[in-house]
Amino acid sequence: MPATRKSATPTEDLASSDRPARAPRAPRNVRKAAATKLFVLDTNVLMHDPTSLYRFEEHDLYVPIMTLEELDNNKKGTSEVARNARQASRMLDEIVSTSDDGIAAGIALDAPSRGQATGRLHLQTEAIDIKLPPALPTARGDNQILAVVMYLAEKTPGRDVILVSKDINMRIKARALGLAAQDYFNDKVLEDTDLLYAGTRELPADFWDTHGRGMQSWKEDGRTYYRLAGPLAPEMLVNEFVYQDGDNPLQAWVKEKDGRSVVLETLTDFSHQKNNVWGITARNREQNFALNLLMNPEIDFVTLLGQAGTGKTLLTLAAGLTQVLESKRYSEIIMTRVTVPVGEDIGFLPGTEEEKMAPWMGALEDNLDVLNGTAGEGGDWGRAATRDLIRSRIKIKSLNFMRGRTFLNKYLIIDEAQNLTPKQMKTLITRAGPGTKVICMGNIAQIDTPYLTEGSSGLTFVVDRFKGWAHSGHITLQRGERSRLADYAADVL
Repeated sequence: MPATRKSATPTEDLASSDRPARAPRAPRNVRKAAATKLFVLDTNVLMHDPTSLYRFEEHDLYVPIMTLEELDNNKKGTSEVARNARQASRMLDEIVSTSDDGIAAGIALDAPSRGQATGRLHLQTEAIDIKLPPALPTARGDNQILAVVMYLAEKTPGRDVILVSKDINMRIKARALGLAAQDYFNDKVLEDTDLLYAGTRELPADFWDTHGRGMQSWKEDGRTYYRLAGPLAPEMLVNEFVYQDGDNPLQAWVKEKDGRSVVLETLTDFSHQKNNVWGITARNREQNFALNLLMNPEIDFVTLLGQAGTGKTLLTLAAGLTQVLESKRYSEIIMTRVTVPVGEDIGFLPGTEEEKMAPWMGALEDNLDVLNGTAGEGGDWGRAATRDLIRSRIKIKSLNFMRGRTFLNKYLIIDEAQNLTPKQMKTLITRAGPGTKVICMGNIAQIDTPYLTEGSSGLTFVVDRFKGWAHSGHITLQRGERSRLADYAADVL
C-alpha cells in the first residue's frame, strides 16, 4: 500500500458522536442556500469511498487543491487505495466535464449523480493564505486542508462549514482550532452492531395463546408445519429461526410469510447421533440452526458470525464433506480468505497458488484433523487414504484471482470474511454459478483490515442486505465449544 496519510491512521477504534454527514432532506420549496451545509472533503474520504461525492444529498461539497494533489500521488499501484484514488479522479473529471459555465461558482451535482445529490461541488480556484498556529507547519497536506476550512469558515460566517475526514488526528486538530469536523458515516451499514440481525428469535411464554387462534397444522415429509397469525408474525423474516424452551420446547424456522401470517417448519435435530454430519453433532441450539442451513439444498447463501471457538469452520467443513463425498450434491469445496496478517508479514512465499495460501489455511488443516478422526476405524492406512481423498476434493484459492471466474456446482467457503470490504464481498458472491452454495464466516470483533470497522465490514453488509431472502440464512453463534481455556480467555481477556 502506498504511504499516505490515510494508511497511517487506522480507524478501528473509531467512535464519533457528531452529527452524521447525511442530514435529513428539507422540503425543496423551503430550502435555502444558507440552510445547506458546506462539507470540505479530506483525501482519505475519497480514497475510502469514491462515490462519497454523491452521498451528501442537498449539501454542498468543497475539494481543496491539496486533496487533488494527494489523489494524484496515490493513484499508482494495484492496491484498493490506488484503485479508489483513480476512481475518485475519474468521477471528478466526469463532474467537471459536465459544467459548461466553468467551475468558479460551483458545479451542480444533480445531473452527474442522476438525482442522488442536489448540491454543488466547489473546487479550490484561488490561493488561500491563512495564518495557522506556529506549531502547525504549512508544508503538511493536513494543515493546508485545515487552512482551507478556516478560510471558508471566515468567508461564510452564517453557514456551517464542516471538515469530513476519516483521520482521527485530523479531526482532533480541527476541533482544537475551533472548526467543525466529523467522520464519514455513509459507508456504515449500522451505527451499532448490537442491532445486527442475529437470525434467531426467542418466542415469549404466551406465544401460543396470542397466536394460536385459527392456527393450521400439518405434517409433510417428517416435518411439522404451523400456519399462524398474530402480533409477532409481521416482524418475523423468512428463514429466521424461532425457539421456545420449557416443558414443550420448540425449534423451528419461518418458511413462508404472507402479510400478517407465517408458516413455521420444525427443524432436523442435528444434536442427535443418528443425524450426525460427517461424525459431527450440534452441541448447542445455534449449531443446530447452522447445520440446518448448511445442509439445506434450497439455501444458496449462508452467513455465520461468532467469536473464536464457536465451531463455524468445523460445521461448515463437515457439511461440505458430507454433501461433496456422500450425497454428491456439489463437485468440490473451494476455500478462500483475505490474506491480512495479524502481526508482521512473513514476506514472499514460494510455490503454486495453493502452496502460497497454505500458511493462511491453518484453520482448514486443524479442522481436517478433527474430521479425519471421525471417519471411522481403518487403522493408519485407512485414515491416510481418507485424508488424501478429502484433501483432493478441497481447493484453496486466492482472492486475487477471483474476478471473472464462475463457480459451477461448488461449495464455496469464504473464511475471515469480516476483513473484506463490501465491494470485495460483492465480487466474491457474484462468482456463484448454478448449483453453487456460498458460506461466509467471520468474527466482526476481530477486524485486521485498516479502515474497516464493525459497522462498515463487508460481512456486516451482506448479513443486513440478505436477511429475509428465501434462499439465504444467517446465524450468530454464541457459545464457544473449543475448550474451557478458550472460553475463559474470550470472556476475561
